[in-house]
Amino acid sequence: MFSSLSRSLVPSPSKRSLLSHSRCTTIIPRTAVAVTIRRRWLNNAHSKDTDNVQPRQLPEHAVISTFDLFSIGVGPSSSHTVGPMRAGKIFIADLKELDLLEKVHTVKINLYGSLAATGKGHHTPQAILLGLEGSDPETIDTGTIPSRYTAILETKSLMLGGHHRIHYDMDRDMLWRYDLVLKTHPNGMRFSCFDAEGTLLATNEYFSVGGGFVVNDKTKVDENLFYKGVDKKTVHGARLHQSHSLAEPADMPLILGDPEQMVYPAVVTDTSEGENLKDEDCHPPYPFDTGATLLALTHKHNMTIAQIVHDNEKYFGYTEEVIHEKLMRIWQVMDECIHTGVSTSERTLPGRLGLRRRAPMLYRRLMRGFYPGIASPTLGLPAIGSPRSGVIAGTISGLDAGQPRSSSLRSDYEDEDKGVYELNESMSSDVLEEEDQAKGPGRSIAAAAARKKKAAALAALKRVPKVVGSIDHAVIPMAPRRTVIPAMDFLSCYAIAVNEVNASGGRIVTSPTNGAAGVIPAVLKYIVEFVSDDPVRSVETFLLTAAAVGMLFKRGSTISAAEGGCQAEVGVACSMASAGFAACMGASPETVLQAAEIGIEHNLGLTCDPIDGLVQVPCIERNSLGAVKAVTAAQLSMASHGVYSVTLDEAIEAMRLTAADMSVKYKETSLSGLATTVKIPLSVPACIPFYVSLVSPHHSSLIAHRPSPSPSVLTLETL
Repeated sequence: MFSSLSRSLVPSPSKRSLLSHSRCTTIIPRTAVAVTIRRRWLNNAHSKDTDNVQPRQLPEHAVISTFDLFSIGVGPSSSHTVGPMRAGKIFIADLKELDLLEKVHTVKINLYGSLAATGKGHHTPQAILLGLEGSDPETIDTGTIPSRYTAILETKSLMLGGHHRIHYDMDRDMLWRYDLVLKTHPNGMRFSCFDAEGTLLATNEYFSVGGGFVVNDKTKVDENLFYKGVDKKTVHGARLHQSHSLAEPADMPLILGDPEQMVYPAVVTDTSEGENLKDEDCHPPYPFDTGATLLALTHKHNMTIAQIVHDNEKYFGYTEEVIHEKLMRIWQVMDECIHTGVSTSERTLPGRLGLRRRAPMLYRRLMRGFYPGIASPTLGLPAIGSPRSGVIAGTISGLDAGQPRSSSLRSDYEDEDKGVYELNESMSSDVLEEEDQAKGPGRSIAAAAARKKKAAALAALKRVPKVVGSIDHAVIPMAPRRTVIPAMDFLSCYAIAVNEVNASGGRIVTSPTNGAAGVIPAVLKYIVEFVSDDPVRSVETFLLTAAAVGMLFKRGSTISAAEGGCQAEVGVACSMASAGFAACMGASPETVLQAAEIGIEHNLGLTCDPIDGLVQVPCIERNSLGAVKAVTAAQLSMASHGVYSVTLDEAIEAMRLTAADMSVKYKETSLSGLATTVKIPLSVPACIPFYVSLVSPHHSSLIAHRPSPSPSVLTLETL
């Protein structure tokens, strides 16, 4: 039975070793907890941060599927929400395959490192529990997540796989190991299940490595199997073996051949033998491992970067029609996300910060919209429809132009302008007096003229700003004014809209992560609405080019904030968007990669220190700046005419070294920076379980346990 498993099995640990886990019985003040967590964690990570960076074993090449890099999920985090939900579903799928699901009486969940530190603000508990119930981040109804999670907490029951109900007590069955970082990755989690007698049935460790990718220590080579293809039998053979082996690239040279000469793997129908490819040495038609090799491919075959990535997608079993449909679906979800963000009637984001949404107000202040019916409520101007609306198949249609606006929404955002402009009471009273004098029999014409004069005067007076400062001073104060820079304003508005949807747990596209999900949609939306004459081609070129850059970062450095700080999220997204923008402007491959280099170079060292563990501050505004910076980087590269001194590969390596040297306090832990200077305490339980560390490489794959004939000494009270 075990030979047919899709995950490697290893001998089970002894029950005595599991007895070292003990329940927490001491209540510790939150302030003491935070200090203790910080000291213990930093002590554990000190040696890792101060050691010299060692050479890494890298995958043979960087090529993965674009549709694994851009995946549809839910907010607010790809590594803390999407990944854990997939891990929960994978664990349940394994239990079904082992015929153990019906025997499960209780489940224990341990969260480690960054998942424990900021998991509450990132909705990690909700994600794991709904994943254990069989939900998938791409298809789950985001509107039902809060109610389903509340029901689990109130009823203390969990429906494993959607049909097997067990008792689940959140306070006892989910343990937060803030003080321990597992060896493979900071975002570690361990699932263990037990039968009615307390016997351990199975356990597994999963690691959410960023962008929604989920791996464990024994299955790094099958990374994307764990990412989306839960059932190995339904996954294309190329996706099971995407050259994510741990061999050195120098030992396994690339094959740069014509696509017609390549042997494509067949779809897997039987995994019992463990051999999924006809040729173990088979590669994508155009494999690349660095920016230099990617550039060499474009020169050798006279192809653009987007064309290289497009043809590599065929290696994963996709036809040209499927590739087109998937790209349009990704853009559709991005566009819907922007629409949701600028049209919502919700005023604040969830969480203790009570952060106010700004995208609807920002969009209305632009006084023109590409979604019909969303116009300026204060000036009453009609919406200006997109001249290309409806060109892209599958894009949303927007609101009806005649749809009545919400009165509450109107008043909410009209309040934003209160106090900025003030009426001159004496002047307005004069106008009203003239109107009163004009009233009476036979004076209708005079009254109409007075009313018209009044309306014009009031409209002019509303534009008289309130000047702050003394007008008798030698330095005359400046009158407030509003500047309109359309490109910057729209980019900021679009990016903020996406990340506000993400922060509220809405439908999102990891691009390449959720925390940085606003940069790429904002830049692409601007291209489609303001620049492109062929939106369909622009969408395809942009996404495929951006994906190539994302692949290089994923192989050469990281796209996980828990490993590299925010430079690994917003920095990488900015680099990807810069390359996509330059490609849509018809730039050469050299210029495209230089745009990507500029995009990341000026994000190096960016830290991840979210306030209260929420993906809100500084994350939302940082996406806005990332989108603006992406366009600026592309413009600089196109104006440089090939004059540059830093290559993309050098910048990626610099980012990797910076990430290695960065303190763990700035890697999505909320232990320093803004997370501590803004006086909102870290969300932690009232007590912390101080367990003996149980970190063993033998726990990195699924462990099946046969029932012991002797009485079990492993009970729920001792775990």
